[in-house]
Amino acid sequence: MTRISTLLLLFLVLITRATFAQTDTLSLNLNQAENLFLKNNFDLLASNYDIDKAKAEITTAKLFENPTLEYENLFYNHETKKFLQTSYAYGQYAGSISQLFKLAGKRNKNIKLAQTGVKLAEYEYFDLLRTLKFELVNTFYKTYFAAQSVKVYQEQISSTDQLLKAYDIQLKMGNVAAKDVIRIKSLLINHKAEQVGLLNDLEDNYKDLKLLCGLNADASISLVLDHADHLSPDKVPYNALLDSARANRADLKLAKTDLLYNERNLKLQKAMAIPDVEIGLSYDLKGNYPEKYTGLGIKIPIPLFSRNQGEIKKAQVGIIASDLHLKKQEALLENEVFNSYKTALRNEKLYAEIDPTFSTDFNTLISGLIKNFKARNISLIEFLDLYDAYKENTLQLNKVQFERMSSRAELNYVTGSNIFK
Repeated sequence: MTRISTLLLLFLVLITRATFAQTDTLSLNLNQAENLFLKNNFDLLASNYDIDKAKAEITTAKLFENPTLEYENLFYNHETKKFLQTSYAYGQYAGSISQLFKLAGKRNKNIKLAQTGVKLAEYEYFDLLRTLKFELVNTFYKTYFAAQSVKVYQEQISSTDQLLKAYDIQLKMGNVAAKDVIRIKSLLINHKAEQVGLLNDLEDNYKDLKLLCGLNADASISLVLDHADHLSPDKVPYNALLDSARANRADLKLAKTDLLYNERNLKLQKAMAIPDVEIGLSYDLKGNYPEKYTGLGIKIPIPLFSRNQGEIKKAQVGIIASDLHLKKQEALLENEVFNSYKTALRNEKLYAEIDPTFSTDFNTLISGLIKNFKARNISLIEFLDLYDAYKENTLQLNKVQFERMSSRAELNYVTGSNIFK
């Protein structure tokens, strides 16, 4: 291979790598992020196995007790000097088989308790899903608008750097004062320091997003915000949101099911106080009367001292505690819905009061400001003040938009629904 061919091949490899590097960035909108979350989130996958474990408890509860088989043989006959003889003349053996029968419906009560345990595991899963989904949506919006704020700083750093270079030239020519150059340098350093702080927060947001979606730590992500028309919170009555929360909140269903679990456990523990019966059939060759003895036996404990008093008391206390927890959960639900609804209305009102053309007009104003400054129609101090106002305005707009979208996500969270997409 000639040197030219080698260089050409190397050039093609570098071009290919550059092309793949450009396509390595994963573009994600919110729906795509939610799909990855449902498919890859480790906490959800682990919680789903808890449901399978709870279902296995139903299988265990349905099983009957195993029969007990007992056998005894003469080990050594000192008269014949032989071991393990079984003949009628010189041996002896006895055997029995018994079966335990549970009374008072213990088996059915155990099955119902296990079925309620499955419901508990399912509602725990759905409540975890509700919580993590809110975290995902909130993190998505926080990351997106933080990235937009970083872009604002990058634009300002770039333009300030160009301004500094121009002023350095003018300083050498003696057309500007050194204090003006120092002021611009100070502004540039301040912008870079603030941007680094934002970048650190942004990386933390990306880390949380990758963990929620099950993405690799080194994955490059670019978030895309769908600008579709959304249902406004002020279009939905508060009572409708409250009804949705009562009907859909998994944590409320979990509290109700926990009360049911303790009620069924109390029934089971009361049934456990009733003794079970064990019936057995036995055969004895010569160790009983008459020889070749066949017997039918029954065994039942006498509930003289232990009547399962402790477990019954624990189950009764469990019902009281579950009832209090349910009342607390109902009060918490109402407060969360009310608070989130009021917050969402305030954020929507603030966003609606912002003129849609304000950002565009402000950008136009800044362009004119730069031209006027270059033409020396305004002073450096005036320019820097207005330029800083531009930055603060853009950052504030990003914050308002994030809080608006976050409050909608919180309404979905507290109502257990997907009303505000």
